[in-house]
Amino acid sequence: MFPTVCSPTVKFHWKVLVWMLGGIVAGLVMQWTLEMRPTAGASFRGVEGGVEITSVAKGGAAAKAKLATGDVVRAAILHRGSQDSARPEEVIDLDGAGDLSSVLGRLEVGDVVWLALEGREDGDETLLTAGLDPDCALSFWIAPLAFLADIFMALLKMLIVPLVLTSIVTGVAGIGDLKDLRRLGGKTFAYYITTSLLAIVVGQVLVTVIRPGDDAELGLAAIDKEQLAPDASFIDVLKRMVPSNVFEALGDNGGMLSIIFFALMLGFFITRTPEPHGGRAREIFSALFHVMMKMAEGVLTLLPFGVFCLMARVVAKTGFSVFEPLLLYMATVALALVIHAAVTLPLVLRMIGGIKPSRWLSAMSPAVMTAFSTSSSSMTLPVTLETVEKRGKVSNRVTSFTLPLGATINMDGTALYECIGVIFLAQYYASTGDYDLTLGKQALVVVMALLASIGAAGIPSAGLVMMLTILATLGLPLEGAALLLAVDRPLDMMRTVVNVWSDSCGAAVIARTEGESEPLEAGGT
Repeated sequence: MFPTVCSPTVKFHWKVLVWMLGGIVAGLVMQWTLEMRPTAGASFRGVEGGVEITSVAKGGAAAKAKLATGDVVRAAILHRGSQDSARPEEVIDLDGAGDLSSVLGRLEVGDVVWLALEGREDGDETLLTAGLDPDCALSFWIAPLAFLADIFMALLKMLIVPLVLTSIVTGVAGIGDLKDLRRLGGKTFAYYITTSLLAIVVGQVLVTVIRPGDDAELGLAAIDKEQLAPDASFIDVLKRMVPSNVFEALGDNGGMLSIIFFALMLGFFITRTPEPHGGRAREIFSALFHVMMKMAEGVLTLLPFGVFCLMARVVAKTGFSVFEPLLLYMATVALALVIHAAVTLPLVLRMIGGIKPSRWLSAMSPAVMTAFSTSSSSMTLPVTLETVEKRGKVSNRVTSFTLPLGATINMDGTALYECIGVIFLAQYYASTGDYDLTLGKQALVVVMALLASIGAAGIPSAGLVMMLTILATLGLPLEGAALLLAVDRPLDMMRTVVNVWSDSCGAAVIARTEGESEPLEAGGT
């Protein structure tokens, strides 16, 4: 039911790092040696009261901004939303084509300018992000890198629906009939849901306070606003969870709420279906899950090359400016993981289980170190089982149920990471004016992070694949998740440690609530 997945070795982590550094060097070399010209992707002429757009290049910045031939631009606004006091908002009234040319000449690739159009209400401007001139030398060399990066992203997107569906169905159907384990099962689920929600809340609070995505220079393309998820109340979100046509939902990465709901229902009713039909269905989905895990492993072996192409493309356009917000993002994730692992879970362990956290950590050190080195909850599971039973003195009755289930659905670190990553990217788009990050959307991120962490496979970088499901649900471009690939390896190792640490704490807490007095009575050795 819970497959052991071969995990990349430590050498793979170093391989990813080497290719990432290679991509950075290649991008810097291209930026320093090749011609780079920003462009608006449109031509224009001066008219009375502004500047008229005379043509729009297909696929260019103006086309992405939904500008059309005949539009009249009456003003340009620079530095809107900037928190840098040295760059106050600057409104430039346009009297001719030369004025707009001078404004655009001040932009670099990835910079943004708001254009106030004739006939629009005040405050309703079009956001234009300066693009790279397709005729310049830099664009010529970036094109193949962009092509390969897009192929890698397509492979990741290809995995989303089948991996989520088979993972959740297999996990739920594999639980079996809880008639004889109703009390133990209820406690286990309550612990897993509670700690995952606590982890998500910690992540959401930190990313909201630190705001690493505000005014970040990530060089990402503008949002296609037609793909944005509509603002909705919590009741509307619940309504959207129930698919009217499950096959239509399966054909759309943006319908992940519906897919997750259907998978939970299907897995549950497989457990209620008598033999031989229930067993056959369970075996089919288990086999498909094994295949999808292998496919995911195969795609993730391309991670070093995908990171190289992505970093070379981004650095060639933006230079080192992209790393400052990424470092702040990494620090936010790392701090949240440390708080959850060193404060939240120990409090649960002490207050509910009556166990000294430092002694339990000492006992669990083999499992924790294995999790850090493999980045795989599934690969660590045999070590976790042995460690919790022999060093932690928890009965096999508890460990055989809680730990395999936890390796599948209890992903505190992954849930926290997904929440911070999505809100980081949403903050970036909100700071450029492309996106409105409302409280309702943040609540949706919390729900989706919880559900996506349940569906995350216990393999390296699976959390990043599941992040795509949340971005797709919100209608945000998936390119941002690809950028986070560059810094994913150390974070993947850290969040796997949190996942396994939470599983072990859960086994100890549940054992104590079941009346067991053995855990750590022997001193945790």
